[in-house]
Amino acid sequence: MWERGRLPRKPRPSPILVPPPPASPPPPPRLLAFLLPRSLLALAARAMPSRRPSPLLLLLLALALAFLFLVLSPSAPSASHLSSSLASAAAAVSTPASSPPAPVKIYMYDLPAKFTYGVVRSYMAARARAGAAGAASAIPDDELRYPGHQHSAEWWLFKDLRRRGPRDRPVARVDDPADADLFYVPFFSSLSLVVNPIRPSAAAANASDAAEPAYSDESTQEELLVWLERQPYWRRHQGRDHVFICQDPNALYRVVDRISNAVLLISDFGRLRSEQASLVKDVILPYAHRINSFQGDVGVESRPSLLFFMGNRYRKEGGKVRDTLFQVLENEADVIIKHGSQSRESRRMATRGMHSSKFCLHPAGDTPSACRLFDALVSLCVPVIVSDYIELPFEDVIDYRNISIFVETSKAIQPGFLTSTLRGISSQRILEYQREIKKVKHYFEYEDPNGPVNQIWHQVSSKAPLIKLLINRDKRLVERGTNGTDCSCICSTTKELLRK
Repeated sequence: MWERGRLPRKPRPSPILVPPPPASPPPPPRLLAFLLPRSLLALAARAMPSRRPSPLLLLLLALALAFLFLVLSPSAPSASHLSSSLASAAAAVSTPASSPPAPVKIYMYDLPAKFTYGVVRSYMAARARAGAAGAASAIPDDELRYPGHQHSAEWWLFKDLRRRGPRDRPVARVDDPADADLFYVPFFSSLSLVVNPIRPSAAAANASDAAEPAYSDESTQEELLVWLERQPYWRRHQGRDHVFICQDPNALYRVVDRISNAVLLISDFGRLRSEQASLVKDVILPYAHRINSFQGDVGVESRPSLLFFMGNRYRKEGGKVRDTLFQVLENEADVIIKHGSQSRESRRMATRGMHSSKFCLHPAGDTPSACRLFDALVSLCVPVIVSDYIELPFEDVIDYRNISIFVETSKAIQPGFLTSTLRGISSQRILEYQREIKKVKHYFEYEDPNGPVNQIWHQVSSKAPLIKLLINRDKRLVERGTNGTDCSCICSTTKELLRK
């Protein structure tokens, strides 16, 4: 053992006495390894003795220390450059690679009340009891309730843009139209379409000739366009940077050709031509679900029915397949398929049926899509989609193959094909479908703060760069060709253009 303060005795003491190096010396700092040439470090390592450093090693270490002193000295010319480089590297580590994009600025027109709250009042008045038709006019705007039906997205978007205070949205409402990237036209077009009931109320039937004329959706559409065409920001780009919601397949049908440049918020293309609407410029919306969301967990034991459907059996156009599906499925023991219309009792029956079934049938209606699909999703009932031309909302974030089963119409109407296919799906696979549905269920619940409203604005904001491109292109064009083609069409590309 060594005595405190003394060196150990050696048989042949060296002329140069230095304390021995530590038993396990730490590796050289990274900065030293960076600054010294590798050959010099290798030479030092080879010259290092097992017990006693050689004079050559001491000389090399002295040179290294002198070199470091010169480099790191505040008076050295490279010190500031080295310090700034280190600071920049630290900042790069602490700063995110990319910050979220700035929200797209959107201006909501302050339309005359007849196009917004006035439509709600007209709807209420058309269904009021005798002598109570004028009661709706006395209700303040903030206390009005939108009639609950599947096209209520227009109400949710309107209320969202009216909300003030902190927001976490892909769009930001601005009060000055000069600052706006996009312009939102908050006309309740779907509600306007159904203001007057199909069957007049007793109050309306008994009204005298002097009574106020019935509400006209067509006239309201025309008045809206007259109002818009007086606005400078509409005329500036022929409405290309404007956004309309027309979720009902027939909404705005009278003026759709005059607004086809704009972004249309729709549920499908069932009643629109290719020159009027396109996935390139427009946004597909989910219908609002009409039945209560399922609040339980995933599972198959509480869902004894294999397949459920309740809706109108007789439809037009692509919906004619429903009658054939009724004939094929109505005698299956574990399938519930019923004809039903929209009513409070029908919604209660549909809620019980969807909450207790493994699969829910979604055939095409008068148009490819319907609210029944979204009723099924919020019920954790795996949709079976029999609609060959359906368009679905938010497909940039949702893979519908993970939450739905798609069956070609020609196969679905073959006796036994649909039920045998569904019975062949294992319980484990059904649970996987349900888990995936739970992950995306909030995208179909308008009452969810991070639900479809937020995603719709995300979709709308994604159209802004294309709109800007087309607007800037239009500014530089001097003369259009006379051959009837327009390369700026964002709805479709003609074969003639592709051949050029």
